[in-house]
Amino acid sequence: MAARRIVLGVAGGIAAYKAVSLLRLLTEAGHDVTVVPTESALEFVGVATWSALSHRPVAQSVFDDAHLVPHVALGRSAELVVVAPATADLLARAANGLANDLLTNTLLTARCPVLFVPAMHTEMWEHPATVDNVATLRRRGAVVLEPAVGRLTGTDTGKGRLPEPEHIAQLAELLLHSPQALPPDLVGQHVVISAGGTREAIDPVRFLGNASSGQQGYAIAAVAAARGASRVTLIAANTALPDPAGTEVVHVTSAAELGQAVHKAAEQADVVVMAAAVADFRPSGSAEFKIKKSAAEPDPITLVKNADILAELVRDRRPGQVLVGFAAETGDETGSVLEHGRAKLARKGCDLLVVNEVGGGRAFARPDNAAVILSVDAEPVTIELAPKAVLAAAVWDAVTACRHRAATTR
Repeated sequence: MAARRIVLGVAGGIAAYKAVSLLRLLTEAGHDVTVVPTESALEFVGVATWSALSHRPVAQSVFDDAHLVPHVALGRSAELVVVAPATADLLARAANGLANDLLTNTLLTARCPVLFVPAMHTEMWEHPATVDNVATLRRRGAVVLEPAVGRLTGTDTGKGRLPEPEHIAQLAELLLHSPQALPPDLVGQHVVISAGGTREAIDPVRFLGNASSGQQGYAIAAVAAARGASRVTLIAANTALPDPAGTEVVHVTSAAELGQAVHKAAEQADVVVMAAAVADFRPSGSAEFKIKKSAAEPDPITLVKNADILAELVRDRRPGQVLVGFAAETGDETGSVLEHGRAKLARKGCDLLVVNEVGGGRAFARPDNAAVILSVDAEPVTIELAPKAVLAAAVWDAVTACRHRAATTR
């Protein structure tokens, strides 16, 4: 992505130290980032750090370089404003339209997407005043992420932790790519997403597996939370990624474990997205002890089929439930990638199928992806190679469109 103009607002919370990593990620992606810290933020991280990592002067006051009118110019020129951390105080001032420092002035003059990333103690996040302020900002079109659950300041743990910088940067890139990519269209919905690749044991140390990293499924979960889903259940198979904020993560290993977890979560779900790379086969049995290397040839491994989880979900689906499958395909002498995808959509019976070509370094363990979203009752949607969050947003767009078509035909 070409360099874009970003304002990184930093409010006065201990999580300001994480914003340093976010700044590095944004600048390393080639973006032109101006840091606007509040006065209290500079008590946690100083001007020298922000300036050194952004390669720009730090904007501190409406009176600095007054002839350039910074309180207006910064907001007008920005293509994205990210506030991380956004404290309870900052959210309150922004919701009430105050302009008592450079950051709140910038928020009032910005006409680009604004992404607030809250961080505070659980009691502050749950206080009715904060709840109302967040609702006000969201109603006005700002994106306010849900905080993560984890260790807070001191010894307490709960909801209020700043999401990981990698997840914030991912959503920032998405908003730069598609400013309307995070509408609150999943409010009140329970969504279930599977991610990663299953492993089928051969012995206690060996397994049959695949190259899936889980990045695409995690992006789908993160975007769902950012689009307001009331509950996001992520079934993660053998991933090494931080949990996305606003999600409940269930870690599994094998296809059988994943199937059990997905079926349980799907009982009350409005949408299920099967993005995991689930093994089609498993060894008929697993050795109790490690198979030793010897001069003799090892015994052949007999494979048996795993259950078709997506087909079972279609069979057992709740009324109105939307089911989305993924198909990692390669073309062969019997058909193209898209032809195989269309056949799989008809065979599975799901509502949507995301078809992407794999092999040759594509899709697996990469930050980007390309795909075609097939539907049983709409034209295909082609997503060119882009960050995986872009495809994730397109999947939720397709789900929303599918639900709308179903509602209008009742």
